[in-house]
Amino acid sequence: MEELSAGPLVPAVKPDASKAADTGASAAASGDSFPASTSEPDKDFLCPICMQIIKDSFLTSCGHSFCYMCIITHLRNKSDCPCCGHYLTNINLFPNFLLDKLLKKTSARQISKTASPVEHFRQALQKGCDVSIKELDTLLSLLAEKKRKMEQEEAERNMQILLDFLHCLRKQKVDELKEVQTDLQFIKEDINSVEKHRMDLYRARDRYSVKLRMLDDSGGRKSWHSSMDKNSSGLVSSPLNLRGGLSLGSHTKKNDGKSQISSHGHGGQRRDAIPGSDSQHINQSGLALVRKKRVHTQECYLQKRRHAVDKPHSQQERDINLVSREGYSAGLEDFQSVLTTFTRYSIEFDRDDDLFATAGVSRRIKVFDFSDVVNEPTDAHCPVVEMSTRSKLSCLSWNKYAKNQIASSDYEGIVTVWDVTTRKSLMEYEEHEKRAWSVDFSRTDPSMLVSGSDDCKVKVWCTNQEASVLNIDMKANICCVKYNPGSGNYIAVGSADHHIHYYDLRNISSPVHVFSGHRKAVSYVKFLSNDELASASTDSTLRLWDVKENVPVRTFRGHANEKNFVGLTVSSEYIACGSETNEVYVYHKEISRPLTCHRFGSPDMDDAEDEAGSYFISAVCWKSDRPTILTANSQGTIKVLVLAA
Repeated sequence: MEELSAGPLVPAVKPDASKAADTGASAAASGDSFPASTSEPDKDFLCPICMQIIKDSFLTSCGHSFCYMCIITHLRNKSDCPCCGHYLTNINLFPNFLLDKLLKKTSARQISKTASPVEHFRQALQKGCDVSIKELDTLLSLLAEKKRKMEQEEAERNMQILLDFLHCLRKQKVDELKEVQTDLQFIKEDINSVEKHRMDLYRARDRYSVKLRMLDDSGGRKSWHSSMDKNSSGLVSSPLNLRGGLSLGSHTKKNDGKSQISSHGHGGQRRDAIPGSDSQHINQSGLALVRKKRVHTQECYLQKRRHAVDKPHSQQERDINLVSREGYSAGLEDFQSVLTTFTRYSIEFDRDDDLFATAGVSRRIKVFDFSDVVNEPTDAHCPVVEMSTRSKLSCLSWNKYAKNQIASSDYEGIVTVWDVTTRKSLMEYEEHEKRAWSVDFSRTDPSMLVSGSDDCKVKVWCTNQEASVLNIDMKANICCVKYNPGSGNYIAVGSADHHIHYYDLRNISSPVHVFSGHRKAVSYVKFLSNDELASASTDSTLRLWDVKENVPVRTFRGHANEKNFVGLTVSSEYIACGSETNEVYVYHKEISRPLTCHRFGSPDMDDAEDEAGSYFISAVCWKSDRPTILTANSQGTIKVLVLAA
């Protein structure tokens, strides 16, 4: 055994030597050496049972070696050798001391080969290796020189990284400076344009004032006042008559082929000053929303101005007439269109059709008694309930079970549930990052509601929880959402990607179906029944879909809608929508062309063509399955229309 320790550790393994580990003594005498470059353990050093390096080697009577625990565990169940099947019991096992010693030395040799020079040096010192002071001084000087070299290299690398970072930061800041200088130039140009335009308006006002004084001096004042009194006597929606809420106008009828519409004109209330009792709502949260809105407006303005510079030259030539007429630069004109184009008005009947609520840019929810508005012959109708909000409102939805609850969505992305009786908010959800366009209560579960926003998210809320219970991320802005009236598990989502996504809320990983056909953004979705879905788009079409069979049914054309929210409402048989020609259109679900239409009259204009270009229908709402429709236009006029056979 002592001679083995001085010679080669392990013999070279032959492919056919199955018992080399068991005949270590004879192999040592052969003089073969263990390969120094071997990185993996020899297969003969592996236990045939666990296929790991043998630990606590035991030899069987048939000449095979195993780990002690492996062979003992095997013999508890069987009485044979795992390699050759020879009969075997515990009394036929013997410790293999030679193999254990070889394995330990092999392991130590492998560890020494992979150890670093520092580790070797440490091991030598720990074993008490004799080293002179001179040799130690030499080693210390070498180590100190090596340390200085490594520190120098590390410092150079750090300086290079810092230099690259500073160059990158400088380039970024130079680009930002150029962008800021460009933005400042845009702002300077727009300030000059606005100042010039304002001076032109002042001069025009002065000219009109001079003309009016000349008319007064020549005795025209009396005739002018008499003509104004004559015209004002027929006003339906004059702002002077709207101070209290709704003003009742004349009863008109319009025949159109097979159908006719009778209307009661009501002027919608204009925006009033916020009463002192509501000032408590202007808190820190309100100020934060104001700051958020201001930053968003500034960014929108700058993006539009930069985009105007990148416009093709031909596009700028096409816009030159509009720019010269308005007196603004192209970018500022484009930005102004953003501020005024996308506005939304909402009218909704409550559960029993006794009350209806209105909301819009006035930042107020006004609730009216329908019977009082229609039956009482008064010039002005005041709301029975009025609630102030911090932002412009985009949508309303009454709870289909709790008559006193109504939900609203606004331009700051806040979804609020109100108690109409107490005029206070029950819940406020502020998870949306951008303007929320739509909100809807479930008809089957009164505690659930859904909302959609410009942040490309659909959120499902529960009135018993403070956070959303479901969140659907989509790739485009959400314009409208609606629960299926027959199930609280299905919702329809209208998107700016021109599609309608029909989701099962039990599996939101992908929609059940995506309805395609519209060529522009889908602005409204409404269910006629559990299986029939109507949609409106800014491509001037309405479409009817079968959500059970996932197929399109019919396309409706006749109204004009290219950029505004003009409203959509449905009953079991009829579909009504607004038009940018200031008209209300009614379709039957079996006919693609309009069944009838009604044009809003304006007392402020005598020219119908000018009126059609200035105002549009902004909201429509059926009174359940009755032939009564509430309609409103962008001027603020609200009418009650009756569809007659």
